[in-house]
Amino acid sequence: MRAHEAGALHAEGRQHGPSWLSPPQDVNALVPALWPRSVRRSQAGALTVGGLDVRDLAGEFGTPAYILDEDDFRARAREFQQGFDEVFRDLCGGADVYYAGKAFLCTAVARWIHQEGLHLDVCSEGELAVAIRAGLPGSLIGVHGNNKSVSEIEAALGHGVGRIVVDSFEEITRVASAAERLGVAGVPVMVRVTVGVEAHTHEYIATAHEDQKFGFSLAGGQAAEAVRRILDHPAQLTLLGLHSHIGSQIFDTAGFEVATRRVLGLHLEVAREHGIQLPELDLGGGFGIAYTTQHDPMSPRELASGMAVIVERECRAEGVPVPRISVEPGRAIAGPSTFTLYEVGTVKEVLLDGDAARTYVAVDGGMSDNIRPALYDADFSCTIASRVSQAPAVLARVVGKHCESGDILVKDEFLPSDVRAGDLLAVPVTGAYCRSLSSQYNHMPRPPVVAVSGAGARAIVRRETIEDLLALDLE
Repeated sequence: MRAHEAGALHAEGRQHGPSWLSPPQDVNALVPALWPRSVRRSQAGALTVGGLDVRDLAGEFGTPAYILDEDDFRARAREFQQGFDEVFRDLCGGADVYYAGKAFLCTAVARWIHQEGLHLDVCSEGELAVAIRAGLPGSLIGVHGNNKSVSEIEAALGHGVGRIVVDSFEEITRVASAAERLGVAGVPVMVRVTVGVEAHTHEYIATAHEDQKFGFSLAGGQAAEAVRRILDHPAQLTLLGLHSHIGSQIFDTAGFEVATRRVLGLHLEVAREHGIQLPELDLGGGFGIAYTTQHDPMSPRELASGMAVIVERECRAEGVPVPRISVEPGRAIAGPSTFTLYEVGTVKEVLLDGDAARTYVAVDGGMSDNIRPALYDADFSCTIASRVSQAPAVLARVVGKHCESGDILVKDEFLPSDVRAGDLLAVPVTGAYCRSLSSQYNHMPRPPVVAVSGAGARAIVRRETIEDLLALDLE
């Protein structure tokens, strides 16, 4: 059932917010799991990140702005690479971690990923162009997408990408034809398999059930037929293995257990029918992160250990060697490394049915810089970032400045009752799918991405300007 656009009070008759949100003992306290690891409150009461005061960052770069802790981002990337590689080393010689660029990608991030030893997953010609600009070797790039164009395929082949994950019968022919036309032999490809697993997540980010656009279904033999058609092009295509991705915001390994068992069934079928031991198996990403106190994510090493047990057990049961494993985290690296900094513009109390009221806090951004609450009914948290307050906590809703009643950034959060215009407000865990999904709705220029490190702060993606918007108009 779709959520009421005005939120939990109207949809469920609640007057005290969602059940997981409790009044805080200290409205100024930070929940460490939601913030980049260097974020603190200074003695003056303002948030600092990497030792820099957010009031100074707002003064230099303006608001709204995405504030990215570079050291935090790099550390999370390393933890995935090292954790998975070490856990799988004795099973299959290690594991490859592909950062899912769709979560957030720019030239600087692509360079960080390369420097930290990760591969990069792209799903458009634009994302590939960023990877090339950042200097990534083609062998470290994987290409996804359910409708790759001829130009995208040719660009990928021209850069010598390490693999293309094929998603349709048309695409198999398209890649083989492009390879023949360009004189490229043995393009490495993987088959994206839809394994029929219902991940416990939002309908729009569950990607392995049968009724959706991605991949070849195991049901009816579609995936097996895709394998046969790839093998019909031995000069142009080399089959690396199978690929499975069951969704996003997944907090346990149960879904991966079922998916692994099913995709290994096809892996074994390929060995028996075609005499081929496929060397690789990609189990996708979708690892969940904490957006609020209701979420309890696993660490990269815990995920790797749980998945290794599943892979080893299922391979042993089928009597096949463990293929080299790869995974594709994006949100779990980028998400917690960033928060969005806003300035409060207006505060109003809205009377509801009976004696109930809600405090609406409007900031200078909105659904153009974070569409996830409107798109996925996603929950976020927030805090006053420029000061501390001794005022009692009040249940508030943080909204943007767009002409939409669904322009809600934080549906329910306790803020100090003296929140006022001019306060800085920070929303954590906005590093994934916020800048990537941003828009220019109402002709709002998109915010900058400001990277903070020991060297200071710098914009790695500049703020758009009104001139940028007008530059696209031809008359």
